Amino acid sequence: MPSSRLGRSSTEFAYDGGMQKLVWFVVGVAAGFVAAHFVDRDPRGHVALATLDARMNEFADRVGDAYRTQQDRLSASEPSAASAD
Repeated sequence: MPSSRLGRSSTEFAYDGGMQKLVWFVVGVAAGFVAAHFVDRDPRGHVALATLDARMNEFADRVGDAYRTQQDRLSASEPSAASAD
């Protein structure tokens, strides 16, 4: 059986537990959706999730505005191609 420099077989080196991590990630995402569904069924949970959603949207809007402002600032400071000639 061919082995790598680390003393592992090539199949052990290629696998390295990556598939197991992916499975646990998918299980965690699914559990999160189930938990959010149960929390959303309670009126207090519904309000909490709506508040969280509003805060996340506000944060995303602020990041987008800051990005666009920085892009405008950078594009205004660049010399135009016509003036370079």
